[in-house]
Amino acid sequence: MAIYTPKLSGRAGPKYRQIVDAITDDISAGTLAPGTRLPPHRILAYELGISPNTTARAYAECTERGLLHGEVGRGTYVRLARPPAAGKDLADLSRPGSGPIDLSRNLPFPGVSGRYLSRTLAELSGAPELSAFLDHQSEKGLVHHLHGGCDWLARTGVKADPDEIVITCGAQHGTLVTLMAVTRPGDLLLTESLTYAPVCAIAQSLGLRVHPVAMDGDGLLPKSLETVCRSRKARALYLTPTLQTPTTVTLDEDRRQALVQIAEKHNLIIIEDDVYGLLRPEGPTRLSALAPDRTIYISSCSKGLAPGLRVAFLRAPKDLMPALRRAVTLSCWMPPPLMVEVACRWIADGTADELIQDQQVEATQRQAMAKTILAGQAMAADRQGFHIWLTLPSAWRTEGFCSAAQSQGVLVTDGSAFAVGGRTQPNAVRISLGCEPSRKRVEQGLKLLAGLLTSPGAERPLVI
Repeated sequence: MAIYTPKLSGRAGPKYRQIVDAITDDISAGTLAPGTRLPPHRILAYELGISPNTTARAYAECTERGLLHGEVGRGTYVRLARPPAAGKDLADLSRPGSGPIDLSRNLPFPGVSGRYLSRTLAELSGAPELSAFLDHQSEKGLVHHLHGGCDWLARTGVKADPDEIVITCGAQHGTLVTLMAVTRPGDLLLTESLTYAPVCAIAQSLGLRVHPVAMDGDGLLPKSLETVCRSRKARALYLTPTLQTPTTVTLDEDRRQALVQIAEKHNLIIIEDDVYGLLRPEGPTRLSALAPDRTIYISSCSKGLAPGLRVAFLRAPKDLMPALRRAVTLSCWMPPPLMVEVACRWIADGTADELIQDQQVEATQRQAMAKTILAGQAMAADRQGFHIWLTLPSAWRTEGFCSAAQSQGVLVTDGSAFAVGGRTQPNAVRISLGCEPSRKRVEQGLKLLAGLLTSPGAERPLVI
């Protein structure tokens, strides 16, 4: 029997996404009948000439969409039933609670945000101004939304006036908007040597050069930043100083002060991504508060409230506001006013604070569980964060470990995905604790990983 191979020619986007789209199309067309067994991800990877991690990710995405289901020891199959119609069981499509245990996506615990949304939508349905949220808005946005942004930022100690606020469609869009506004093709962007991968992709799409700044166990090294700035003319520094991804590090006050001094010395714009900041609001002083005249501060609702609430608030120097607003207009015209209204109502009525507290409590409990199960392993974690940075034993290499974990039904993220420019290839993986709705499944996944870490079957170099 011929091995099923998805046709990727003519498709755009990352390879895993091309595979997902091809499988989706083949199921819709009837080429893949319900109950059809797909080839193991390693065999499919060989047929396509790509990494097994890529095919594993594609299968996981299809499983999450309800297209496939996997059984440990039996394989991966096309679901017998058609995927649910749009508008039904969307939560199950996003986080199915079955199939591979997803410790790869760094999402917050789903919690009870859906209940609050139902209440808020009911309130909005009777609001006389409802139709206004479906209309075009000015490039600045609604005044009460800007005030809502000020209230949101105040939770992490960042003071802002409404005319210093820009609203975007989430933190990633905020980063795109910021780089569009403050850089030009050919400019040099500095980042931590391990950083949020889409930032490098955004920079590449804008024609920017990216250079890593070295880190140690306490985060970005000021001495390394100084050295780079002396040898290269950099335009901006992007970093996540609080609950850094993937390392979980929070920069201390001294390093923040040192970074600000170096930025001022070399006229460097600071892009402070504080997407996890609401999980640790009492942390060190934000860079934006230390250097408000050269820092663009990005805070999102996605990690503290709900990942589907694509709203972020940027605080920036007033002289950059025209360029930032123009970038918003060019990239999305305007954030959806109805979505921003939901976020601002939650900020105003206390719902946001309740949801953040729920996240903090759940994070603390899941981190405590992970600390117990992975005791003795070399891992970095913060009790208020939703991810762990696990350095693998010398017997393992990341690709082999990720593949072995996936074969046992657990998905984690290869640390090389965060390496800037391929210069730093950490033998580590990121474990995300928030994506799975069930704490029991997280526990099960962690125990499977713990077994792999201590397994005598770990990868070992071949000796001749």
